[in-house]
Order: sequence, then structure tokens, then C-alpha cells
Amino acid sequence: MAVAHLDGKSFQNLLKGSIKLLANAKSEINALNVFPVPDGDTGTNMYLTLAEAVKEVNQVDSERLDKVIEAIARGSLMGARGNSGVILSQVFSGFANALQGKASATAEDWANAFEAGSEMAYKAVAEPVEGTILTVLKQSAKAAREAADRNPDLIRLLLTMYRDAIKALQQTPEQLKILKESGVVDAGGKGWVVILQGLLYVLRKAEQVELLQDFTANQAKNLESFAEKAVGNSIEYRYCTEFLLKSKNLILEQIKAELTPFGDSLMVVGTGETAKIHIHSNNPGLVLETCLNHGSLHKINISNMCEQNENLQANKSLAIVAVGLGKGINSIMENLGVDIIISGGQTMNPSTEDIMQAIAKAPSDKVIIFPNNKNIIMAAQQAASISKKIAFVMPTISIPQGLSGLLALNTESSFDDNIAQIQTAVKMVTTGEVTTAARDVAINGQTVKHGDIIGLIDGDMMVVNNDLYATLHQLIQQLTARDEELITLYYGAEITDVLATDTKKRLQADFADVEIEIHYGGQPLYQYLISAE
Repeated sequence: MAVAHLDGKSFQNLLKGSIKLLANAKSEINALNVFPVPDGDTGTNMYLTLAEAVKEVNQVDSERLDKVIEAIARGSLMGARGNSGVILSQVFSGFANALQGKASATAEDWANAFEAGSEMAYKAVAEPVEGTILTVLKQSAKAAREAADRNPDLIRLLLTMYRDAIKALQQTPEQLKILKESGVVDAGGKGWVVILQGLLYVLRKAEQVELLQDFTANQAKNLESFAEKAVGNSIEYRYCTEFLLKSKNLILEQIKAELTPFGDSLMVVGTGETAKIHIHSNNPGLVLETCLNHGSLHKINISNMCEQNENLQANKSLAIVAVGLGKGINSIMENLGVDIIISGGQTMNPSTEDIMQAIAKAPSDKVIIFPNNKNIIMAAQQAASISKKIAFVMPTISIPQGLSGLLALNTESSFDDNIAQIQTAVKMVTTGEVTTAARDVAINGQTVKHGDIIGLIDGDMMVVNNDLYATLHQLIQQLTARDEELITLYYGAEITDVLATDTKKRLQADFADVEIEIHYGGQPLYQYLISAE
């Protein structure tokens, strides 16, 4: 039975098929990551982006196609994660532009929409590369146009698109050498094929739509819990409470235990007769009453941190938002002047909305954003373009680049001068990374097995070994051969302080002419992040 047009409700049901299949396929798509580093999250990013779009469209009380597509475009724009998610959001933005004013759409209309979506996706990428999702999008849009010119049946249109998208996906290894070496197809392109497959599945089996009705609600819970982790530095406890507590035989650990439920940033230090107490709490009265049971209160100071933040918002000339992951890394960022830290990085890319919220909370009308990951830059740029504030994205592709840029920050300089100074500093940094290979792969003549220790310089794999120190040593040897004179290591969560200290001693002995620093980073997945200058 032919289908001549689709209204908003029908397309909403089709999209449920796509998200169901994408949920099932996201691990398979993630595994197509051509590099052995543990950051293959294309499938997850596309799924979470689409889930946010479905979540938004579920709030629309209309069967008009244009209203539904507008919601999908809005939801995917704000929920976009990673480069693949941003590209997908631009496809839906193209749909929205092409389908304005339409209550339903014919095959001709949908061909226009897919072409517009492909064009928007290409425009979103500064340097489009063939052999990626862009190629698969373009070929499927071309197929939609040819199908619409031959027949008005939408089932035929989607079937033709799906078949041609598969053909385009299978050709991606011939267009990108790294895909061919790894024996895989493009991950983003695979994601788009799965989305088309889901649309086609529901359209051909409309009677099974009911099976998908409650799917989105179950997936939304996971999405919301992920998003809640994204924006840091929000003020959960309003009052900063400080005072001295005096008595004889104060038991500091007992006092600390009693105060712990009242807030965070708790500090109880001193002697058996005088204790200095600091806590952020929504109930300073309860804090004081509890401590009165132990002694007398002196030099009490309670300040409203929300009010302080508002004053800072009005007075600060510029604010810094940065993406970071790891207690040590985040602590260093705070010390270097970062106002809002967004939790994220490899395998956990914040969405456009997460970044927008951080920009909104930043204590200035002028904001500099440090993505610190190549897969977050596009989402950051999208957030900056939507924000009402003046927001500039510093295109840092790594934590070491970001930290070097922050060191160049001068709060007494103007916004524009700081951007120029930071850009110069970022260019001076070479990034090294040591991690464990997440998959078997062959790249540039090197064979990598799952579990090998690999070393990268500015994203290119340079060392493969089965010994951690040997990999680190070889990597630093290559960095120093480039006339780098200062090596700073940030050790990850799986490296103990004792091992880090021993590693520094060994490296300093092996590289006597190079200054070597080491700091706790606490980052997951990467044993060492290295900044070379």
C-alpha cells in the first residue's frame, strides 16, 4: 500500500522507530571508532541527540508537520552532543526550513527536506571531508530527489534512500584511508543508515507502531540523568557560614560528623579548645544550634553566595567556561580562573544545552569557552551562536591546550586582548596522551591489540608498547626531539601517587636536560596527559 504524504503525528511515530534501532545499535556504532583510543562514542552521541529531539516533540500538541519538525529541530539543537550530534541537529534544522507552513508533506516535499538537511550539515562543518556521514547524507538526499521524481510513494522514497545510503556507507573506506586500514565504515554514516532504517521500518509496518509508544519515556530517564551531570559550579547551598567554636575538650571528628548532613565544603580544624568551622549550607541556623551543644560561638559570618554571584555577574569583565574531567584537572582549572566547569570529555560529550546553561550561569556578559576536546568544539560553537551573551569558543582540542590557554589569562586585560593572548599560548603547546587501546586495529603500518599501551602526539598514534613506562618514555623522547623543553604530566585516576612520584624520578634521570613537572589530574581512561612546550 502506497503512502502519499506524512503529517506530524505520523512522522513522530516514524522517529520512534529510528530511536529504537539507534538505541540497539549505538554500541555497534561506537565500536566503529577507527582509532584505538577509548573515545568511540558516535553512536551514543547520535542516540542522545535524537532522544532529546523525541523528548521535545512529545510536548507538542499538534498533528501539523511543521510544528512537529520545529520541535524536533529545537530539541536536537539543544541536545546535540559531539560532532555527529551537531551534524544531525543541522539535518533537522534543514527539515524545518524546507517544511515551513506545511501540515503534511508529499514525496516532493520530503525530497526538498532531505536536500536542505544535507546542505545544512555541510555548512556546519568548517572543512567537510568526504567518506564521512556528510557523504552518506548527500547520497541519500540525492536518492530521495530521484525517487520523488519517479514516484509519489513515500515508502519507495525511503527504501531508495536506505539502499543508496548503505551503498554510500560501504564506499566510505575507499574515500578515507584510515577507514580502509582499520577495516571499518564511517561511524556517523552508519548512524544515519540506522535512522533511515528505523523510519522505513515503521512506515512499512505501521500496524506495529503501538509497540514503540512507551519506548521514548523509558529512554528519557537515562538522558535526564546524563544531562544532570553536565553543568558544574551551580550553587546548591546558599549560605557560606564561618565561625569559631570554643570550649574545653572539643572532639573535632564528632563535630564534623554532626555537621556533614547540613551541606558541603565543610571544614572543621583547630585544637581541643578552639575550632574554625566553615560550611556551605541552606540551614545556617541548624549549624549554629548544633555547635552550641559543644561550646560558645565567636566571629560568626554568614554570607549569601547567590547574592555574591549576582554581584560578580554584574562586575566581572569576562568569564571562563571550560570542559574538564577529573578532580585534579578541575581543581587546577578553578585555580586558573575558570568560573564554570562542565563535566565531560572523552566518551561523555556535553550537549549544546549543557554548554548554553553554563554560558548563562557564567558571571559576565562576555564569556570565553574552552571545549578541550575536538568532539565538543562544534556543540560549543552552536551554543555560543545561540547565546544572548558575547561568547567566544577557543578551539582547544585537549586538556593540556586548555590549561596552557588559561595560564595566559589576564583579568586586567580586555576581552579581545585575552582572546589574542590565549590563542598565542594554545598554539605553543604540543599534547601527548598515554592510554590503553580499546580495540584491535592496524594504523599507518602499526598493529595494535586491545589492551596495548599507546602513546599519541596531537592525536596521532606514535608509540605502541605493552609496558606503561616504556610507552611514556618513548613518547617523551619524541617530544623532546621536537625541541620541547618543558614537559608537564597530569596523571590519571588509575595511577597512584607513589607510582607518579617514582615515574617523575625515572624520567628526570633519563631526560636530565628537560624540565619535568607532574601533577594529579584524576582523569579516567588516560594514564597520562602531557603538555610539551
